[in-house]
Amino acid sequence: MLTKLWKVDKNVDNLITYPQIRQAATLLMENHVVALPTETVYGLGGNAESDDAVAKIFAAKGRPSDNPLIIHIANQAQLANIVREIPEMANQLMEAFWPGPLTLIFNKQDGKLSEKATAGLSTVAVRMPDHPVALALIEASGLPIAAPSANLSGRPSPTTAGHVHDDLDGRIAGIVDGGPTGVGVESTVVDCTGDVPVILRPGGITKEQLEAVVGEVSTDPALADPEQAPKSPGMKYRHYSPNAPLYLVDGEVEDIQQLVDEKRAEGLKVGVMTTEENRERYQADVIYPCGRRTQLESVAEALYDTLRAFNESNVDIIYGEIFPETGVGVAVMNRLTKASGYPIIRK
Repeated sequence: MLTKLWKVDKNVDNLITYPQIRQAATLLMENHVVALPTETVYGLGGNAESDDAVAKIFAAKGRPSDNPLIIHIANQAQLANIVREIPEMANQLMEAFWPGPLTLIFNKQDGKLSEKATAGLSTVAVRMPDHPVALALIEASGLPIAAPSANLSGRPSPTTAGHVHDDLDGRIAGIVDGGPTGVGVESTVVDCTGDVPVILRPGGITKEQLEAVVGEVSTDPALADPEQAPKSPGMKYRHYSPNAPLYLVDGEVEDIQQLVDEKRAEGLKVGVMTTEENRERYQADVIYPCGRRTQLESVAEALYDTLRAFNESNVDIIYGEIFPETGVGVAVMNRLTKASGYPIIRK
């Protein structure tokens, strides 16, 4: 399959009229799959009403079909068409954070969406992305767009069109290049079907921000207990992983350096994922800083790009620092522990 590439300047006016947007929207209406930029990561978009289009998403990613997808919309009319009711807490959260990196889970209307998109569940996850290219493309297609991250299943999520091309060239119909994304980690997923909103996946909107709007917010116990099955789209299987095994270390620089020295003595090529503050303190084969420890938003923004960079370095093993689980640091550590798949080394 030939994968078309369109470059679009997100800052121009009337994006919906641009030929690149119209061409990509036509492919979506024909039930092809197209990658598009959002403010979090690049998404792999397909018509959420079509079993055929959704099947193509799963096939392109190599994603298990029992993993539900997030539906992306451009306006409130699209939301009303696919959900049974909109609770007051959801209205408050939408007013505060939409468009933006917040996915809300509603009880769905039957017969409106592909059952493949919702994995046969009675609920649906919906968000309105805060990216002019994504909004223009969704509006031009006139469709709700199912869009998981545009990467091969298991790989780090893509934050540039180049990342998408590396993973999916020849597997999808097109890529809309709207430049690098901003937030870096995926949206926060909140279940609004009960009496109290529940965070199912931490992301770009923090628990503190949510509570400032609606008061009490709880957290899915599965986030802290790997034995429990997660309820959120994109959280059921291990992913975000670089090619080499990644071990997270709760310790000082000296503790990590000792581990690095031991593996290098065994003849292994060792990488270290650190921060700008500590990059000069290590001696290793490959050292990549991931933002600044004093600014966790920068860590989130750089996270997936850093994990992908290690793939280009051909290291045998990676040791990574951990981060405070406050604010967006909760999302950072959630993604890092899923990327690692190993218990944190405590020093």
